[in-house]
Amino acid sequence: MSRLPDFRLETYFSRWEFSARHHLTASDAQTMTMAELLDLADDADRRAWETLSLGYTETFGDPALREAIAGTYRTAEAADVICFAGAEEGLYLAMQVLLGPDDHAVVITPNYQAAETVPRSLCAVSGVALDPGRDWALDLDEVAAAIRPNTRVVSVNFPNNPTGKVIAVEELTRLAALCDQRGIHLFSDEVYRGLERDPSRTLPPAADLSERALSLNVTSKSLGLPGLRIGWLTCRDRKLRSRLERAKHYTTICNSAPSEILARIAIKARTRILDRNRAIIAANVPVFDAFFAEFPDLVDWRGPDGGCVAYPRYRGADGVEAFCTDLVEEAGVLLLPASIYRSELTDTPADHFRIGVGRLAPEPALDAFGTWLRARRGGR
Repeated sequence: MSRLPDFRLETYFSRWEFSARHHLTASDAQTMTMAELLDLADDADRRAWETLSLGYTETFGDPALREAIAGTYRTAEAADVICFAGAEEGLYLAMQVLLGPDDHAVVITPNYQAAETVPRSLCAVSGVALDPGRDWALDLDEVAAAIRPNTRVVSVNFPNNPTGKVIAVEELTRLAALCDQRGIHLFSDEVYRGLERDPSRTLPPAADLSERALSLNVTSKSLGLPGLRIGWLTCRDRKLRSRLERAKHYTTICNSAPSEILARIAIKARTRILDRNRAIIAANVPVFDAFFAEFPDLVDWRGPDGGCVAYPRYRGADGVEAFCTDLVEEAGVLLLPASIYRSELTDTPADHFRIGVGRLAPEPALDAFGTWLRARRGGR
C-alpha cells in the first residue's frame, strides 16, 4: 500500500494540453457544440433543459438518465446504474468500496494510471501485461495464475488505452466466468465501447456477463463529450451499488443537473453520435497510414482495433522521451511518451508513444509533424 503518486498524464497535460499548437494525442472522439447536441434532443428533453431548476440532484443520478443508460445494456435496469462526475470518480470509489488492506487485485498493463495506482494505494496488486509481440494479446492463463485466495478484483480495459487493443468476445466471456468461479469482481473499463473499427468485434458489457461485474463508462470518450463530466457504473449487485452511493456521499454527492440532461440527450442519440465518430476514425486511419509510411525507419505504425488512440513504436536512436519532448517544444505537436504508461507491476515497453485518431482534420498537425521529421532527417 502507498500514497497516491502524481498523476503523470495529467501533470504532462497541465504543461502542454492547452499550450501546444497541435494536440495529436487526444483520447476523446470529436466533440460537438451545445447547439449541435441540443439539436438531437427530443421534445421532452428540450423542455426539461429549458425549464431546468438548478437545485441538487439525486446521488444515484437523474432517473431518466439512468433509464437511458440502462437501455445500452442487455440485462441491466435503471436501478443497476449509478452516475458519477466522470469515469475517474467511478473508478476511484469502486476501488475504495471493493478493496481493503488484506485484499489483492489483478490489473492489466499498460493502463490508465489510476487503474493501477488507486488499487495499489489500498492493497497488494499484481499486474498482467498485454504482449506487444503478439499484437497486445491478453494471456488468460497469466490472469488465472495471478489470482490469489484473497483476490477481490480483476481490472481490465478494452478497447484498451493506450494500445487500442480489442480482445475476442470469447476471451472476455471466459474471463467473466473465471472471476465468477473465484468469487471475484470483474471491473471492466469500457469507455471506448462503440468505437470498434469493426463493429462485429464490439464486446458485450461485463455487467451483462456477470451479476458481480462492474462496467465503467462515460460520455467523454466514445461520445466525445468530456465537458459534461458524466460517468457511470453499471452493476447488477444491488448491495454493492448501495455501497457505491454511500461512498459518493464523501466526494461529489450528486452530479451537475445541466450535465445530466445533456448526457441524457447524448445517450438517447448514441447511435447517431457513434456512427459519426466511427466515420471520422475510419477516414483518419488511412491518413495516418500514409503519413507513417513515409517514416518506416522511425515508426512501427498500426491503427487501433477500437477506440481513438494508438500506441506505435518509435525506433529512433534518440529514444521516445527525447523525441516527444523535442517535437512539442520545436514543432508544437503533442504526443504522449511511454513513460506516461510505465507500470510498477510489470515491464512495459519504453519505446512507444500515444497518438489520437478520433478528431476531425488531423492534417495540419501531421503536416507540422512531417515537416519537423524531414528537417531532422536532413540535418543528420
